[in-house]
Amino acid sequence: MSDSDLIKLYSGRILELAADIPLLGRLPKPMATVKKRSPLCGSTVTVDLVMADGRVAEFAQDVKACALGQAAASVVGGAVVGRTADELDAARDALRAMLKEGGSVPAAPFDGFDVLLPAKDFKNRHASILLAIEAAAEAAHIALSEKTDIPTQG
Repeated sequence: MSDSDLIKLYSGRILELAADIPLLGRLPKPMATVKKRSPLCGSTVTVDLVMADGRVAEFAQDVKACALGQAAASVVGGAVVGRTADELDAARDALRAMLKEGGSVPAAPFDGFDVLLPAKDFKNRHASILLAIEAAAEAAHIALSEKTDIPTQG
């Protein structure tokens, strides 16, 4: 990877998103908590959420990741509230396909992932980019399946 490739990858928009991640922190009483870690780079994202009427009602995330992982978490934080578990699954699958198979950008409201299109050529960055949406989708399913307990997955 050349220096110019890295400069293109870390565009101004990616850095803006990384610097302003919505819904940072932790929830006091989540229905589900999921922590995901990328073994390659050590990035981690912990997601707390509450579901109501089958949709994400409350969401918070603790993000310790590279700029690309932070930018992806920013997109997730801006779009996750009001989404169903199925919508989160679709966004996760579309992002994975966009990165690994050259697929299309995920549909709105997750179309902000388009800023990460240049990362498709950098397979070592994919795991960090996927952390937030994978954690959100998994937490939504846990919250829906376990209504009374506060499960923790890690």
